[in-house]
Amino acid sequence: MNLTQRISAFTELGNQINRLNEDEKATLADQAAQHNPWFTFEYVTLALAGVSQFLSKGTLNKWTASYSLDTSTPKTIGVAMAGNIPMVGFHDFLCVLISGNKLKAKLSSQDEVLLKALTQRLIQIEPRFESLIYFEERLNNVDAVIATGSDNTSRYFEYYFRNIPNIIRKNRSSCGVIRGDETTQQLTELGKDVFSYFGLGCRNVSKVFVPEGYSFIPLLDSWPTYSNIANHHKYANNYDYQKSILLVNGVTFLDNGFVLVTENSALVSPISVLFFETYKDQNDLNEKISLQKEKIQCIVSANGWYSESLPFGKAQYPEVWDYADNADTLKFLSGLN
Repeated sequence: MNLTQRISAFTELGNQINRLNEDEKATLADQAAQHNPWFTFEYVTLALAGVSQFLSKGTLNKWTASYSLDTSTPKTIGVAMAGNIPMVGFHDFLCVLISGNKLKAKLSSQDEVLLKALTQRLIQIEPRFESLIYFEERLNNVDAVIATGSDNTSRYFEYYFRNIPNIIRKNRSSCGVIRGDETTQQLTELGKDVFSYFGLGCRNVSKVFVPEGYSFIPLLDSWPTYSNIANHHKYANNYDYQKSILLVNGVTFLDNGFVLVTENSALVSPISVLFFETYKDQNDLNEKISLQKEKIQCIVSANGWYSESLPFGKAQYPEVWDYADNADTLKFLSGLN
């Protein structure tokens, strides 16, 4: 297959995703939830929408135009995928195959159903992909590796794959910047960045920077639309546990019944907890963010006013050319040939 044929196949996959009806999505979500209870219908649907956004013909053509991706000598690329949110490994899946290489993927046990379902559809659309996609338990005999994991597992990946080209991703999280003059609608949009996927993704906002003396009442009062998150038993268990820990330790916190807000200099907060840190002025804010830059996946602010940030509500909708950890996956893959 040449690049045009690969783009055509993925474009049709995007069309088929967009044509899925509610019953088909519900079936997929039910199957996925058997492996991972965090994968609800709402968030499987959100993930499918994000995937389909990548797969328009115009987007794929624009994305691939600046790379040399037609090769007669495809490499076998091992990909170790995470499973924290539905189809989080799809972007790597797409990069490897759109670049004309073979994919040998180790799926997370938490996310086995959805990517296999999309693979079946892709092969039905373009049967030649069948010889290019392998799901394996071990990533042996590969020419390069892309691996995503925790800071601990990344050290293992770095050692084990030290002799072949690799992209090794570590823990990252995202943050929000609040100025204090945000509208209720803007703060409501920020809730999408905090609560989507129960806060489990690296693009979820786990911390906000706020000006000294900031009142959280407008923020918490703008989030009742997300209160049903507490009806999920695993989230509710985390909320109860984290609240107990804060109480036992005598830590000051705010509580609206489904999220706990507490001051903490760390970037990554537990599920159901939102950390905050205050800043004195713009320079102080810039310095605090700069200190954690290597651990930040993305930043959000009202209408994207802060430098290199996304508008509130847009953290979970990256473009196909927004690479995790800012590592250009297609450049890496094209450079192997």
